[in-house]
Amino acid sequence: MRAAALAAFLLLAVAACDPRPPAGAAAEPPWVRTAAVSAAGGGGFAASGTVRARIESPLSFQVTGRIAARLADAGQTVRAGQPLMRLDERDLEQAVQAAGAELAAAEAALATAESDLARNRELAQQAFISAQAVDRAELQRREAKGRRDAAAARLAQARNARGYAVLASPAAGVLLEVTGEPGQVVSPGQPVAVLAQGAQREIEVFFPEQVPPPVRGEALLADGRALPLALREVAAAVEPQGRTRRARYSVAGDAPALVLGTVVRTRFALAAAPMAVFTVPIGALDERGDGARLWRVREGRLAAVPVQVLAVDGERAQVAGPLAAGERVVALGTHLLRDGMAVRELPR
Repeated sequence: MRAAALAAFLLLAVAACDPRPPAGAAAEPPWVRTAAVSAAGGGGFAASGTVRARIESPLSFQVTGRIAARLADAGQTVRAGQPLMRLDERDLEQAVQAAGAELAAAEAALATAESDLARNRELAQQAFISAQAVDRAELQRREAKGRRDAAAARLAQARNARGYAVLASPAAGVLLEVTGEPGQVVSPGQPVAVLAQGAQREIEVFFPEQVPPPVRGEALLADGRALPLALREVAAAVEPQGRTRRARYSVAGDAPALVLGTVVRTRFALAAAPMAVFTVPIGALDERGDGARLWRVREGRLAAVPVQVLAVDGERAQVAGPLAAGERVVALGTHLLRDGMAVRELPR
């Protein structure tokens, strides 16, 4: 009897020490932080734009060589024809000398062929040689002349290549980037600098693929001014990584406050959209699937809502989709959620 009681006591003690929950107990739904969806209003589109030059030209040497000197730096204003870099000219100078020697030899051979032709013609008039011998002399003179012309062309090419040893600015502007360094060996066409030509400035804006770039807009400067923008060009294809389309806007009038490379705020009026536009925290976007979506919370359950991302600015994002102002969506940790999942909202 005492042994049976002791065994029952030991079983109860072991059960009390087991940390595992009972087999029938269900796990509590996880806590999530939510935020209310707010209507953006106005059907407008705001995005960041980058100040770019109307013409940005990558600069490169036309010949192979080693950079001997760099004569300009990034950010420097240059004039048309100003030297920017110079290659080591020793190999190019030797190529000119070799081409010159080849031309001299070809000219000597041509002079000999012309002299032989003149002598053969005199001998033919005296019937000492046949007409076929004169014809052969004429062909030899033509061949020598062709070689002389080819040698002269190679000498001109060698001289041009020697002139290409100095990289000069094709126009007045500002050097945006200079990557060539002394001692670096470059090949023809390899970019070593980027030149922003002229004073024309543009604003480059990237739009989501679902948003056609508007024809008109405005750039909002830090001092409160608004510069009108006019669409100049739109990229023909959507970028595969960001699924965005690049657009370039011309700035009307004089824009001295626009510094190359700076980021400005832009604002556009969109045409009537098929769905309303809302503002949500940027952390609420979930882009794991084929497109962006939000996780709406209704009666403790999650439902995925597909949306179109119109703009992302700071900590907020503008989206269009089948939502209503005031609805609650998960604001953080969306990569851990699934459709129909039970959750609990953290206190607001």
